[in-house]
Amino acid sequence: MKLFICTLTAVILQLVFVAQAKLPDKSQIMTDMQRVADWQIEHFHDDMERENEWENRFNAWTYGALYIGMEKWAKMAPTNKYYEFLLDVAAQNNWDLGPGKYHADDQAVGQLYIELYRKYKKPHMLAKTLDRTNWIMNNPSTQPMRLNHYKYTERWTWCDALFMAPPVWAKLANITNNDDFRDWMFAEYVATVNHLYDKQENLFYRDEHFIHERDNGHKIFWSRGNGWVFGGLTLILEELPQGPQKAYFTRLYKDMAASLIALQTQEGHWAMSLKAAALYPTPETSGTAFFTYGLAWGVNNGYLDKNTYLPTIERGWQSLTSHITSDGMLGYVQPVGAGPGDAWPDKTEVYGVGAFLSAGSELYKLAQD
Repeated sequence: MKLFICTLTAVILQLVFVAQAKLPDKSQIMTDMQRVADWQIEHFHDDMERENEWENRFNAWTYGALYIGMEKWAKMAPTNKYYEFLLDVAAQNNWDLGPGKYHADDQAVGQLYIELYRKYKKPHMLAKTLDRTNWIMNNPSTQPMRLNHYKYTERWTWCDALFMAPPVWAKLANITNNDDFRDWMFAEYVATVNHLYDKQENLFYRDEHFIHERDNGHKIFWSRGNGWVFGGLTLILEELPQGPQKAYFTRLYKDMAASLIALQTQEGHWAMSLKAAALYPTPETSGTAFFTYGLAWGVNNGYLDKNTYLPTIERGWQSLTSHITSDGMLGYVQPVGAGPGDAWPDKTEVYGVGAFLSAGSELYKLAQD
């Protein structure tokens, strides 16, 4: 009887939380997005204090992820200043990708250049991204599909890579009407799935070193790592024509979505280790933002049932906005890493802001006036 009462109480508390976590109106979503975007632009150079030189570039993956969300916000914003910011950054980068010829992280910024090309139709915006991807396709890496302590990074041997590079290839296939980009991407993507995807859990290991590792008996599925994959799937699916490739990505996306809604905490965030929330009680906003974005995108685009997924989306957004500081900083973003770790209310990262702005762009479409 006591167990029944405890269970009933937990269910009632969860239902109360769900009832409270309703979407704000569109104007509030716009306000929250603008506060976070403006704070990030004002503090744009702060991340340049990193010790690692490879992260201290405005065309690094960290910034590339920011630009994806910032460009989504720029489309919504009542002023052109956000596109002006992005154009200025791209010009500072000389429209270059990162230095690693094959490295997926160094292709992520290409997504910004492609979207700016789509808006402004200036050939120089696309030229270097096209050159890089053509070179990779014509000189395929012979490295094995394994990371081996970062010995092999020319192929997509870690799950984060599935956000950074594949959308570039899918977008280029549409822009150039060249299916070779799409086919090359698909083959490499499937190879990564076969290597890192757990078909029982419908989640991705971050890389090979986590496949057999356990944390107090729990499989280790890093929240942001799976967020990279899930968010990246939406960017790919938007570009694909009907056919076997789209069916493959659709099934992967839906299977992940079904797993993710079962793993959300009662507080609305996703734990840094998805299957071990009790071990990582600290909120974390980058993974949560990517999941909230990806699920909202799925409802908006007819991939997911609204009645099933909306409560999860609402709780996710409420959790995210509760961690915006009074001056507009998005807190509790886990620092650069490769697995579950720590996060703090007064610490942020540019990629977390990019994920938040992406989530807001889809929440805006869901919200009522």
